[in-house]
Amino acid sequence: MVPCPNELRASGVSSRGPLLLKPTQAGLQRAAQLLRSGGVIAFPTDTVYGLGASVDDELAQKRIYQIKGRPVGMPLILMVAAESQLEGLVHVDSRVEAMMRKWWPGPLTLVLHSLRGGTLGVRIPKHKVALDLLRHSGPLMTTSANLHGRDPAMDANEACALSGVMAVVDGGAAPGGTASTVLDLTGPEPHVLREGAIPTPELLGPPGPLSG
Repeated sequence: MVPCPNELRASGVSSRGPLLLKPTQAGLQRAAQLLRSGGVIAFPTDTVYGLGASVDDELAQKRIYQIKGRPVGMPLILMVAAESQLEGLVHVDSRVEAMMRKWWPGPLTLVLHSLRGGTLGVRIPKHKVALDLLRHSGPLMTTSANLHGRDPAMDANEACALSGVMAVVDGGAAPGGTASTVLDLTGPEPHVLREGAIPTPELLGPPGPLSG
């Protein structure tokens, strides 16, 4: 557990900078401890490196917006390691359950009714380090690790350059590729908000015949 290299830190970061944590039992426990104490952590996912804050820590979630320079109206995504971690957070019915069982873990974000009001995008990433972290930390509110409008971090060194990140879990290079498909299940019919790694016809089947 060492600070990220000086030459990779953005200006304004303290002399210590973010901790660079290995994805070992000790490293993940340390990351979870930092998250519980209000920290923002960067970690690899099945697409890019992400930023995470505890689902129960609104101040830490606001810090993510500050780190990224992200517009407040753009929601964060809830990541969990297992469907059981969604208990008490979102409404899960049989339709939602079927989508989860078919596509998770994987690049599908489901927009569901939040039990705390409004809606919430949720997914289980298909990445061992991310899943191991989520098992230690519990559910995390997440977004990509980058300044708003810039390319997302693809490795730990790039994530270390973000000012305000408390630690970076180094899981090697992220796989990259296409972002997750976002499927809204809050209405009477499923609605794709963003087509990503899973094509709409594969997700929902071919469109039905036109009436008339």
